[in-house]
Amino acid sequence: MSTRHSSRRAAAISGLNLAAGLVIVAIMLVPLYWAVVTSLKTLQQSYAIPSTLVPPTPTLSAYSEVLHTQGGALLTSLIIAVGSTLLSLLIAVPAAHALANFRFRVTGLITLVLLVTQTIPGIVLGISFFKIFAEIHLLNSYPGLIIADSTYCVPFDILVIRAFMISLPHELLEAAYVDGATLLGSLVRIVLPLSRPAILAAALFSFLFSWGDFLFALTLNTSGNVIPMSLSIYQYLGEYTSQWPELMAAAIFAAIPSAILLVLVQRGIRGGIATAGLKG
Repeated sequence: MSTRHSSRRAAAISGLNLAAGLVIVAIMLVPLYWAVVTSLKTLQQSYAIPSTLVPPTPTLSAYSEVLHTQGGALLTSLIIAVGSTLLSLLIAVPAAHALANFRFRVTGLITLVLLVTQTIPGIVLGISFFKIFAEIHLLNSYPGLIIADSTYCVPFDILVIRAFMISLPHELLEAAYVDGATLLGSLVRIVLPLSRPAILAAALFSFLFSWGDFLFALTLNTSGNVIPMSLSIYQYLGEYTSQWPELMAAAIFAAIPSAILLVLVQRGIRGGIATAGLKG
């Protein structure tokens, strides 16, 4: 009887947890649903009171307008996000490997500095970058935004990848060195494959931050030559009238690459963890 009672209680708790999870997910999806509904309305319908939960006459004109006028902004955001992600990983992976596998007197100090840099407000960095980039002619350019975004991503990437690399068995590296592997060879052939979950997580963070960056895009862009999607969406907000259907359509377009990347990286992280566990 006690076993049956315990199983029923466990099933009831599981059902309550599932119901609570569904309610929370539904609440979180309300803004997304509202954005989709608004994007399918006309401008007059978006200002109608009371507002409708279903578009009276669904139309894709907002999406067509966004593709026609903001397609270049989507490409700009993609170039900046991919460039920033690659540059961040190019710096963070070797740095994390060095901090995780080699003992330096300043290792603790470097880790503390990396943590402190995460607390610096973005507006402080933006103002500093503006003065520096103005001197070296990097304002209104792709390299300028890529470098600015990377400086914010690199410390976080190093901390994430280093924490994972520390957990890797050092016997693998020692065996590789005994077999004649060089430092670079051991990094490429052993450390990188085993650290794939952490690298993917760091890449995801870097991409999402660079893709959604607004502060650096606004601060380091004075001529309007390089306008990413985050800054382009802002242009739909007017002082007296805002183009809500186009604004919501642009927001949905901006969310699609992030959603796809989240799904792909999630599968890669799971597979990498399983592979690392088997190898360990």
